[in-house]
Amino acid sequence: MTTDLQKNALGLLESTIMGVAGTAPVFSIAATSATLMAAVGVLSPASLLYCGLIMFGVTFAYMYLNRLDANAGASYAWLSSVFHPVLGFLSGWALLVASAIFMVSGTIPAATATLSLVAPQWVTHTGMVALVAAGWLLLVSAVIIKGIKLTSYVQVAMTVIELAIVLVILVVAWLKFSAHPAHAISWALFNPTGFTPQLFTVGALTALFFFWGWDVTVNLNEETRDGSRIAGLSSLLAMVLIMALFVLFALATLMVLSDQEIQASGTNVVLAIAEKLFPAPWSYLAVVAVMLSTVGTLETSILQFSRTLFAQSRDFMLHPRYARLHPRWNTPWIATGVITLFGLLLLLLSSGIPTVSQIVQDSVNAIGFQAAFYYGLACFACVWHVWRYQPKTAYNVVFLMLWPLGSALFLWFVGVVSLPTFNHTSQVVAVGGILIGLLPLWLNRHLRRAAALAG
Repeated sequence: MTTDLQKNALGLLESTIMGVAGTAPVFSIAATSATLMAAVGVLSPASLLYCGLIMFGVTFAYMYLNRLDANAGASYAWLSSVFHPVLGFLSGWALLVASAIFMVSGTIPAATATLSLVAPQWVTHTGMVALVAAGWLLLVSAVIIKGIKLTSYVQVAMTVIELAIVLVILVVAWLKFSAHPAHAISWALFNPTGFTPQLFTVGALTALFFFWGWDVTVNLNEETRDGSRIAGLSSLLAMVLIMALFVLFALATLMVLSDQEIQASGTNVVLAIAEKLFPAPWSYLAVVAVMLSTVGTLETSILQFSRTLFAQSRDFMLHPRYARLHPRWNTPWIATGVITLFGLLLLLLSSGIPTVSQIVQDSVNAIGFQAAFYYGLACFACVWHVWRYQPKTAYNVVFLMLWPLGSALFLWFVGVVSLPTFNHTSQVVAVGGILIGLLPLWLNRHLRRAAALAG
């Protein structure tokens, strides 16, 4: 029986593109720009820049920990080794929950973009949106089960087209509106003194959702050539690219759209900009970009879920059935099937929620909290391990201790402060989704004891 994932399937380029696609660049911009700008206004580019710099502390921590152990479970495996298996399990479980929730917030925008192209009269019908979203979920899951190489080819194609459309929008926006922008664009927009502590915190959780997902590169480290090095380097390159993209697009949004137009656009900021730049039907290229972005990040979310579940089950933290690999394609097909079925169930339940935007907003809040939780834990693990076992060189102190520690403290602070502002549904999913993981951990305790005795 096959026991190893397909080795050496991904190189630096494929891994970096996976990291870029994991953040769903165009979807993140489309879905949350209006929310971010409502919170911090013209400081949105600065908010994304500074939150991105904070996220680099997480990136450095992941690069270091990945060099220690290139494990598909990533934060789960690292925290289990550095701190305690229970803490590691909860970190991995938080990623599983966040990825599962994204089956709704990721597939629904793909469905609405699809319907807006082929049947716009159904875009606001939650039942039809859920049906089309289910179709996308099944299609993407089938590609992933077929093999990581096919998955990477599909991802590269979608991401290149998506980024090409975004680049055209950015260039045309600059050419048409730089002389007479809707908002004055200057370096003053990046002045950190423009923020109050409260204002910065308000925008931080939304900005965190922009960046969430780049770490799929380390979940694919067992399938990457020289995975202990390349997977970490890819995560760094992906973060540089997406931070530049997010900041530039935030500037373009302020340049092209007025405050009223931004708020009226809702979750369609990219389309609103395209409609001011291009005549119909060329403006609908923006819809194509959103669709490709959401499908791409749906793919990376399923990859993260399946690889984390595979790693936890391989270690008997969960039932070993989820660690079974397809005999021909070397993919964790049962783990992929689990997230697919769970996503279909969530889509069925969400079809009863009256508005699509409410579904997406609840999902964004819960995912942001859970990402802050497990990113922060990984940073603490990096700091602790470096403090105990590595020389205190200038590089280690700055990049592997102080920066990750500051990132962890900030992420946890934002999570705690933001939680009371969520509605009841988001609060229950955000916190309860993590704590409920203790139940399967306890139920599978006999498997771990049996494996320890056999070993």
